[in-house]
Amino acid sequence: MGETNQPPPPPVAAPPPMAMQPMMGPPVGAGAIHPPHEQFHHLAYCVHSNPSWVQVAALAFLHYLVMLGSTVMLASAIVPAMGGGPGDKARVIQSFLFMSGINTLLQTLIGTRLPTIMNASFAFVVPVLSIARDFDANDFPSNHQRHLQRFVHTMRTTQGALIVASILNMILGFSTVWGQYAKKFSPVIMTPVVCVVGLGLFELGFPQVGKCVEIGLPMLILAVVVQQYVPHYFRHIHERITFLFERYSLLLCIGIVWAFAAILTVAGAYNHVSLKTQQHCRTDRSFLMSSAPWIKIPYPFQWGTPIFTAGHSFGMMGAVLVSAFESTGAHFATARLAGATPPPGHVLSRSVGLQGIGMFLEGIFGAPAGSSVSVENIGLLGLTKVGSRRVIQISTGFMIFFSIFGKFGAFFASIPLPIFAAIYCILFGIVAAVGVSFMQFANKNSMRNIYIIGLSLFLGISIPQYFNEYTASSGRGPSRTNAGWFNDIINTVFASGPTVALIVASVLDNTLEVRGNESDRGLSWFTPFLRRRKGFSDPRNEEFYSFPIRVHDIIPSRFH
Repeated sequence: MGETNQPPPPPVAAPPPMAMQPMMGPPVGAGAIHPPHEQFHHLAYCVHSNPSWVQVAALAFLHYLVMLGSTVMLASAIVPAMGGGPGDKARVIQSFLFMSGINTLLQTLIGTRLPTIMNASFAFVVPVLSIARDFDANDFPSNHQRHLQRFVHTMRTTQGALIVASILNMILGFSTVWGQYAKKFSPVIMTPVVCVVGLGLFELGFPQVGKCVEIGLPMLILAVVVQQYVPHYFRHIHERITFLFERYSLLLCIGIVWAFAAILTVAGAYNHVSLKTQQHCRTDRSFLMSSAPWIKIPYPFQWGTPIFTAGHSFGMMGAVLVSAFESTGAHFATARLAGATPPPGHVLSRSVGLQGIGMFLEGIFGAPAGSSVSVENIGLLGLTKVGSRRVIQISTGFMIFFSIFGKFGAFFASIPLPIFAAIYCILFGIVAAVGVSFMQFANKNSMRNIYIIGLSLFLGISIPQYFNEYTASSGRGPSRTNAGWFNDIINTVFASGPTVALIVASVLDNTLEVRGNESDRGLSWFTPFLRRRKGFSDPRNEEFYSFPIRVHDIIPSRFH
């Protein structure tokens, strides 16, 4: 072949040697990402699903026992200060239980329709004790019944104040003012509020356990082990073990520790201890069994005609308002643990109005304190994973039955209070943790949200602690003006953790950098649940919060 004039091809550079790639592990901090969930996935039954009737009865009785503990604690706190004895305390407990049954039925039928138990509220301690201080035994005729006369007179005055003050909640609820206020809520607000609903009751937890640690601490440890560890490590034996111990272990633990306390009592372990220790540890020191009547139906004005005074009525309004704040936060916790959507504004409004009616009835039937949502029973919904409305409605039957047949009710009311306190350590903690779960719907990395939640949570715990410590040391609250009713309002409102947290969080979240932060505040998820207008509200609200068919037509449409 002949030679060509084409230039030779350019030299090709040798490829660079392959560098040894180090073995790369997963990125630092990588792991499973958990997306937000509107409902807990581990619930066995939600609001409108029901277990078998046998399970319903057992769970309903457990709910009754759990709420009974706080009822006895409240009666033990106010009745002696009012001048009452063991017999008066037994009648007050009966009145509390009877009205709890009535109010719970009203709320589950035509109120929020959530599985919430209405129980006597500790928010009323301040105004009730204020009324009791205004009457001294020396003000009554000198005879052996002067303390009884003082107690009855204090009860009648408390009744009158509660009847008048209950009108405040009726106005706030049925005028829909409370519903308009609720539409300003967001996950940023509900996070600290629901947390404080649980954490704010810490004084009913381990401080009460410590009053009889040899009973309370074994109850706490046994409840954790039997309810959490036994189902996990022994489920290979039989599938029913997990089911039985997760649902009903508290009944077993209460029975075991109660029997242990009875053995210590009979064996003389508390014969040479202080009277206060005997009252907390012994099973025979409540004197409820001996003083409770066999059968007694609470009836209107059982203590006599109510006494109406303006000052006491205004002072009681502080507690009535606090019960509305506390119940509102508790309803959001209940909705989460019962598998329901967050309660809309109009549902909260009618609930507060109905709560006012319940307090009006409590004043008539002689209960010395109004009612709010029982926080311990909310925690029990999460512990048993059963949020059925029917369970709560059946539990009202136990409340009413044991309020009428006093001896039977007094038998369970004589359970040492440290046993209940150990249970509350678990149940209140569950409610507080539910509050944390609301943060998943807002921007957890927003410094604005962190500031609001942190400040609201801290003040919701710190301010009531200051008021309670001041009251414990001096016998009266920090507010000491010449107007006693004003003092009662201030000392009651700021002694309530959920009330302080809700006020602080509502103000900050609706005034601090509001524009442009709707998504960070979680409003895109939260707002549809709070609205009622078609096209703007979540259709599932009707599923959970609509009235029963039989009463739907007679209730004004604005409350549907």
